[in-house]
This record gives sequence, C-alpha cells and structure tokens, in this order.
Amino acid sequence: MRVTWPRRGWLGRLRPRWPRTRRGQRRAVQGVMAACVLGLAPVTWTYAAADARVGTAADAPARQVAVVFGAGLWEGRPTPYLANRLNTAARLYRDGKVRVVLVTGDNSREEYDEPDAMRTYLREHGVPDRRIVSDFAGFDTWDSCVRAKKIFGVDRAVLVSQGFHIRRAVALCRSAGIDSYGVGVDAVHDATWYYGGTREVFAAGKAALDALFRPDPHFLGPRETGIVEALAAPE
Repeated sequence: MRVTWPRRGWLGRLRPRWPRTRRGQRRAVQGVMAACVLGLAPVTWTYAAADARVGTAADAPARQVAVVFGAGLWEGRPTPYLANRLNTAARLYRDGKVRVVLVTGDNSREEYDEPDAMRTYLREHGVPDRRIVSDFAGFDTWDSCVRAKKIFGVDRAVLVSQGFHIRRAVALCRSAGIDSYGVGVDAVHDATWYYGGTREVFAAGKAALDALFRPDPHFLGPRETGIVEALAAPE
C-alpha cells in the first residue's frame, strides 16, 4: 500500500520560511546580523580585557606566582596539552620569572586528581616541592581565579594556558581582582586544538556572565596559607 504523506504537517509548520517581501527579507538579514553580533560580543570582551596582557614566556614580567590551569589526565598523567602548560611553568621558574607555581584543577572524585599529577610532573621537571601549591577545587576557570584571589591571596600572577584559552583566563582573573599576565602555550593544531578553539566561543558567554554576576565558586572554604609559606621557604 502506498502511503501519501501530508505536504504540510506539524513539521512543515515548524520549518522557517524566508520572507517574500523585500522589507521582510531586510529585517530577517538584520536580525541574523544582530544575533551574530550578540553571539560574538563575549569573545570580543575577552580579547579586549586581555589586550596587551598576553605574550610568550620570554615576554612575561616577573611575578611571584604562576597559575597553571588543569587540562585533563590520561592514565593518571597530564595530557600533552597539560604537560605543555607545566613545561612552560617550569621554564618560568627556572628563568626566575616566578617563585611559586599554583596548580589548580579538578579533584572532585578520589580516582581523579589533577593537582597532584601536576605537582608530580613539576617536581620531575625541576620545580622543588616546597615551591608548588595545590588548589584541589579549580573546577573551571572562574572557580580557579576566584579561589586564587580569595583563598590563596594571589594579587598578581602569570597565568599559563594554551593560546585558545589564555585570553578568557586573563579576563576572568582580572574580573576576580588579580593583576594578570597570560602566557599562551604553543600547541599542535590537531583535533583537540580546533575543538578547544570552537568551545571558547561558547565558553566566552559563560565567562561574561561570571564576570557580570560574580558567583561564588563551587567550594570556597577558609583562607589557606600555602602561597605565603611557599614564598617564605628557603631557596
């Protein structure tokens, strides 16, 4: 038996129609353009907020603290992207640009511990354990920035992340009250890099809302003295 589908069912009614009049078409184009402008506004904000505050490790100013953001583990070890961030932080330490490295990442479950893996990697690459401080509740960039300021007392810092993420990190940490300079780490333009760049378009929207409404991080807790103690430790 041959089934004849209706030409205009509920799916047909949901399908958008292009206006037939020139006036309607002009308004439709203007609406699309306005939506694009609004959609890209948060990305524009991150670039403007980080203007002249992003460069290479060689360009970075001397600051007491470097903040390294987590970027995932693979079989308990830092992913290549995270390893590149840590390599850069170790270089900043060896070059005397920073004295302490704050590693901030996810430790929301027992079997997944970004900060400890980051600490181990830094020790293996020449950073003394006494110069490393761990933040176990850096669940996203905003949380890491707020906790660095409110929990660890960081006022000025060099931030370390990949190029596609560093401007958002600088914008958010500045919004949290940290005088920040971002070091963008080079990365191979593989699938992960393209995914990260695409994700930033959407993450910038959340970042703008975080900067506007300034929510508390998932976990705040009491003030910690790790940074002060690390700075006071003998050379």
